[in-house]
Amino acid sequence: MTTDHVSVSSTPNTDWFREHTSRLSGSDVDAPLDDLEPLRDVIGDARVVAVGEGAHFVGEFTSTRQRVLRFLAERCGFTVLGFEFGFGEGIALDNWLRGEGDDAELGAVGGTTNAGVNPRMVRWLRRHNRTSSHPLRFVGIDTPMAGGRLRPDLEPLAEYLREVDPEVVGLIDRALGIADRFTGGSVAVAAPGWARLEAADQDALTASLARLSLRFRSMEPLYVSRGGRSAYDAALRHLEAALHTDYMFGAMRDVFTGQGLEGDASVRDHHMAESVRWHLDNADPDTRIVLAAHNNHIQKTPVYFDGELAALPMGYYLDRVLGENYRALAQTHTAEHVAEMHPDERAESGLTVAEEPLDAPEPGSVEAAVIDAGYGDDISLTNLREAPVGRLDRIRTQSATQLTPVVEAFDGVLTVPTTTTYYTTGLREE
Repeated sequence: MTTDHVSVSSTPNTDWFREHTSRLSGSDVDAPLDDLEPLRDVIGDARVVAVGEGAHFVGEFTSTRQRVLRFLAERCGFTVLGFEFGFGEGIALDNWLRGEGDDAELGAVGGTTNAGVNPRMVRWLRRHNRTSSHPLRFVGIDTPMAGGRLRPDLEPLAEYLREVDPEVVGLIDRALGIADRFTGGSVAVAAPGWARLEAADQDALTASLARLSLRFRSMEPLYVSRGGRSAYDAALRHLEAALHTDYMFGAMRDVFTGQGLEGDASVRDHHMAESVRWHLDNADPDTRIVLAAHNNHIQKTPVYFDGELAALPMGYYLDRVLGENYRALAQTHTAEHVAEMHPDERAESGLTVAEEPLDAPEPGSVEAAVIDAGYGDDISLTNLREAPVGRLDRIRTQSATQLTPVVEAFDGVLTVPTTTTYYTTGLREE
């Protein structure tokens, strides 16, 4: 891939990018890490560093992120990896990654692959944890099964309640009896299925979870006395995941039909931010967490599409709470095509993935600045911490370009020159 079709111009962005961008040596995840040393100036002493991706199912984003993970673990003391992955499923995957079970048992571990948790990546991570003196714990921060199912969180919640309050387990049975009729591999399956339910069933599902939530919180002293504080806190997080998932069934149905409320996707992002805070609160004070999620989730500024507020993202909430202890590193590309997801109820995950051709990067974009500065054919890192505010106002997201104040949204950006599409629907072998 070359960038000869893009004219090189001398602009303030061009000159600034030439001075603040570093070439990286490649995407070999096992290669030496010295080329990533400039990353220290981007992350500083932050407790939480998010590494994004401009599109899901892009191999170069996954491999570049893995190198960054190694650097943060081996040279900066990060010990926890948080992914755009279900809270409940994350517990099982963490056990496997830390050596429990046989290598061949990966396919039995549930979870989604949207944000790069694919078989190749997690097998690398299990190998890293076996051989490195800097292993990483894995935690999930998202709704279960990309918002597609309630069971990954309601089943462990039911198990907990059988010990501390067995008479209310029926509320979970009632919720699952309804949810199992329409849920699937992602919210792209579940939202249309939810819409086909009778209104009475939709309301009954929500009412069951709401009643359970109110009782759960009011009975906290009794539950803690019967099962301990840590078990109560974890069970409450499972319940919060289920409540937010139920809300997103309707919210995403409205998005898919073009009737969504302004910023309604913020409900999911707020849940992810609170999950990160939960993991911080339940970790040692010196714990440092790496987050892996889409750029639109990690950015510090609101997400707008076509002038409409789409969401207040996870990064927006984390920036408000953590300040300088939160840093966001975007990933983008200068390629001529990229993987795009399309809703398709006939597919197992409710999505199909196909490569979409792209126009040349737009003036004022990160990608145009990288190309004009002479880095369009390289993997590169740009430190945006001291970038002039206002010069960059757009960045690629999926197969579109998003208008956003880039310097306010991100602390740095990794750029790759090529995009290779892969697609898996779970942790089965590719």
